[in-house]
Amino acid sequence: MSAQRGAAPVRDGAVRYASRGSTHYDVILAAFCVVLVVSNIVATKGIEIGTGSWTLGGVQVWPVITDGGAFLFPLAYVLGDVISEVYGFRAARRAIITGFAMAVLASVTFWVVQRAPGASFYENQAAYEAVLGFVPQIVLASLAGYVVGQLLNSVVLVRMKARTAERGLFARLATSTGVGELADTLIFCAIAASVIGITTWGQFWNYAVVGFVYKVGVELVVMPVTMLVIRWLKSREPTY
Repeated sequence: MSAQRGAAPVRDGAVRYASRGSTHYDVILAAFCVVLVVSNIVATKGIEIGTGSWTLGGVQVWPVITDGGAFLFPLAYVLGDVISEVYGFRAARRAIITGFAMAVLASVTFWVVQRAPGASFYENQAAYEAVLGFVPQIVLASLAGYVVGQLLNSVVLVRMKARTAERGLFARLATSTGVGELADTLIFCAIAASVIGITTWGQFWNYAVVGFVYKVGVELVVMPVTMLVIRWLKSREPTY
């Protein structure tokens, strides 16, 4: 239940959330949408670190396979955690739906521009299509993974908070991130793998496992910053 502006202080140990009618929520929502749209654009590039396979300490190691979205997309889950923890599930659901709508708008815009007749002096149509061209499979993979992963992330965090109130913040953030990123990564990889050039099961599991471990690892590394931001927001939101 969201706290209302002017409501009486809640007792210690109670589960509380701030009203989403604040400038802080608006800024976080805007950043959330930008991160999602940019991540979807750069995810069309497959990235391979290393070539062939090599031996490291007697263990055979294969190249690391990921995509361009790995550089920024973990931030979407950091922001999703902040929204869910401070503003609650309804606010998180609104952010997820808004982000979904912005991603669809971006994809439709790219497609319309791609289909529009190029000027006689424009020589980059093939390059445009290679980078921003509408690829239904990539769009479906991205949106399906994003919606399922973010919703699971928010649901897990909010349900854990319902049991522990203000205690156990690190556990909430780590657990919800793990669940959400696992679902997101598996769904996206399963749908998009063939589009970015993955043709074998070995490459697929490399792509999926590396993606999951990397994203969760990044979020664990920045977790102290996430917790500081959450505590700062809680102390600045008058309705919390």
